[in-house]
Amino acid sequence: MKTKIGILVLILAVIISCKTELTAEEKESYSKKGVEIAQASFKQLSSELTKQMKAGGPELAIPFCNTQASPLIKELEEKYSVVIKRTSDKIRNPKNKATSREREIIDSYKNLIGNNEKLAPVVELDMNSAKHFYTPIVLKSNCIVCHGKPGEDIAEQTIFLLESLYPADMAIGYKEGDLRGIWSVTFKN
Repeated sequence: MKTKIGILVLILAVIISCKTELTAEEKESYSKKGVEIAQASFKQLSSELTKQMKAGGPELAIPFCNTQASPLIKELEEKYSVVIKRTSDKIRNPKNKATSREREIIDSYKNLIGNNEKLAPVVELDMNSAKHFYTPIVLKSNCIVCHGKPGEDIAEQTIFLLESLYPADMAIGYKEGDLRGIWSVTFKN
């Protein structure tokens, strides 16, 4: 009998410890932190890309992004103790391929845009109780020179450079205001 009670207590403890939802307060807290991290990541990358664009246009900015975006993001990951990812349904870098859940989030944001609804961050737990934050990346006008329509927005030499550095590039054909992708942040604790 004592063994059965012990097993029941153990099962109950496991069930209680396997949290499936965040409280409203936890969602608010992780949302604030996620917004802070996404904004810091965007600021860091866009600031550096703007410097490169001013110094030499896409010919400097694209190679910079190719080699330096990941190290910049790694620094922020260490600072915030998270995993930070920029992903899309039309990726430029295969390392940024969306997970099935990230793809669902992207599709959800596209549906919201299609219905002229407001885009808001998403905070959730996965089945391993890891906390995730997702927020949209909407294309700005200054991004068109590398992500716009080839031949219209993207110069021929830029297309050549993109094709040489990103042979499987799909991150083109956008216009200002389009959903470019999402920031995906996984909290380590």
